[in-house]
Amino acid sequence: MQTLAHFGDGGPGPWILLFPLIWALVIAGGVTLLGRTGRRGPGRRGAPDDSPITVLGHRFASGEIDEDEYWRRLSVLDERFGRTGKGGAA
Repeated sequence: MQTLAHFGDGGPGPWILLFPLIWALVIAGGVTLLGRTGRRGPGRRGAPDDSPITVLGHRFASGEIDEDEYWRRLSVLDERFGRTGKGGAA
């Protein structure tokens, strides 16, 4: 009896290469899916991109403000928002 795994003379046929390829595609798809959702998940640490502290850091990095101005504003933001960037009691 001839099956897909045994070709002509009883050895494995070309179909046997299909199964490792399918598994490789499934594993690569799973890794890609987990990688994409892991970067955007709700468990990200650090300040959000639009927090006042992050905006201040970007302004300092781009040269809009000098170091003295950066530290002065950062101390005010730390008192008001803290390092997490979330609003607190004023």
